Amino acid sequence: MPRSRYKSLVDEFAADIRSGRLLPGTRLPTHRQLAATEGLALVTASRVYAELEAMGLVSGEMGRGTFVRETSWSPGQNIDQHSVAAGMTDLNFNYPALPGQTEMLRNALRQLASAGDLESLLRYQPHAGRPHERASVARHLRVRGLTVEAEQVLIVTGAQQGLAVTMMALLQPGDVIAADALTYSGFKALADSLHLEIVPIPVLDHGPDLEALESLCRHRRVRAVYTMPTLHNPLGWVMSADQRECLVTIARQHGLLIIEDAAYAFLAENPPAPLAVLAPERTIYVSGLSKSVATGLRVGFVVAPLQHVPALERTIKATTWNTPGVMTAIATAWLDDGTVMQLEAEKRQDAQARQVVAGEVLAGLRCIRHPSSYFLWLPLSEDARADQIAMALMRENVSVSTAEPFATSANVPHAFRLALGSVEMGALREALEKVKWMIGAYS
Repeated sequence: MPRSRYKSLVDEFAADIRSGRLLPGTRLPTHRQLAATEGLALVTASRVYAELEAMGLVSGEMGRGTFVRETSWSPGQNIDQHSVAAGMTDLNFNYPALPGQTEMLRNALRQLASAGDLESLLRYQPHAGRPHERASVARHLRVRGLTVEAEQVLIVTGAQQGLAVTMMALLQPGDVIAADALTYSGFKALADSLHLEIVPIPVLDHGPDLEALESLCRHRRVRAVYTMPTLHNPLGWVMSADQRECLVTIARQHGLLIIEDAAYAFLAENPPAPLAVLAPERTIYVSGLSKSVATGLRVGFVVAPLQHVPALERTIKATTWNTPGVMTAIATAWLDDGTVMQLEAEKRQDAQARQVVAGEVLAGLRCIRHPSSYFLWLPLSEDARADQIAMALMRENVSVSTAEPFATSANVPHAFRLALGSVEMGALREALEKVKWMIGAYS
């Protein structure tokens, strides 16, 4: 087949998809059908679809066929890039806030304005934070069951930067890092930008398949494991004490660095001890205040073994130098006076109430969720297309996330992660009713 004809066929498909003549979720002819219809060799028909897939316009699924993808978002945008139009109900991204938090901020700013050391906040700060601020975080972490010295704490600009600093400082391009087959999308983005290879750990009902992780470590040179043992995003599990002990045993046998993401851990009541308690010599514990306080308060923290602190400090210096002094001062004052603990308790109650609403509205559908979580995982039936339903919901002014941003394996399930924490309760119920109706209409 002449190259011009091959390219023109790719261009024809691309134009039809981008114009909407071929709608998201449309099943395209099989490779053999395309070859027969267009008079192509089978290998050439396969090349046409391969190029369309590389352009992000179609996706091929083993045993099901080739389907038109949703293209009003760039690949992965529906969670990694938060952009919701006016009037859209956002079940895509969590930014939970409670009544009264704005007034809390006003009061905090007034108190800060009268503080004696206000001028010092205009200057560069120590890279890991001022000693008394690191001590504030260390005291707060005792509530999470984690007793550490202030010298092990590094204050960063949000948990996402904490992950970035950890991976930049302690891993090298080409390193292999194990992560759950469904995991936090921001971690995926970081691993990709830092040229780290993610190998997926299959997921079971209540945690990662640790036998599979053990086998993986025997056959690959795995450098680290990224995990969310306490309130996993997006699956909501809390790993048992036995599972945690097993994971630590594997990490010690194979020399793995453990990166423990605890961004949502505050929502789980009385969980087992953090991995940083069980394996303090090899665990980097990362969390922050974006979900427990406010997403605009970009203050997070990393807890590390003392031998890793210098490398982490150098990376903070090379990227942001230090956290903004004003934001850190507000955050640590709220840690010290109990405001953060109060907000965490209130947000647990808020999340529980939202899960009750979700349970009522979505009754009859399979939901994977934690009763105190701000999100849930909604697997779809075998014949449903997540991107097709997501597009239909967009037309109804409801934004949801498909499984694609969370998947680390080639096999992406048809499912939604629904964020429950960003809209008021009445709007949440109405949006969930639309989700349930649309799933029924397309299944």
